[in-house]
Amino acid sequence: MATTVLTTTYNFSAYMIYLPIVISLTILVSQFLFKNSKTFMVDIFHQKKDIAMATNSLFKIGFYLLNIGFALCIIEFFQIETVERLVVALSKKIGGFSIYLGVMMLLNLLLFLKGRKQALRKEKTEDDQISGIQRN
Repeated sequence: MATTVLTTTYNFSAYMIYLPIVISLTILVSQFLFKNSKTFMVDIFHQKKDIAMATNSLFKIGFYLLNIGFALCIIEFFQIETVERLVVALSKKIGGFSIYLGVMMLLNLLLFLKGRKQALRKEKTEDDQISGIQRN
């Protein structure tokens, strides 16, 4: 007769701690980033607020999907049998996700800065053309 050994693991607890934290972090970073990016978007779209806000909303949805999707892809925990291992596993997962989220935020900021630079360049070109026409 085979005996089954039941071991208590903390895996379920890990999932129940991990998910709210990474989702909350994603929402917090997203709200901060896209609240402050409105100025960039309005500048990029030459003061056309409706297009700027619509584009900003699309960026925000994409940010949510990408980051929450990644958090779900890396969710797997392996046999956590002690509270100490639970803390270590959560630290590694949440720390790694926080670094990833920081990199994503910086990439978005670089995109906004690049868009603003191109908008300024285009505006300068248009101003130069208008100046040239007025001189003739």
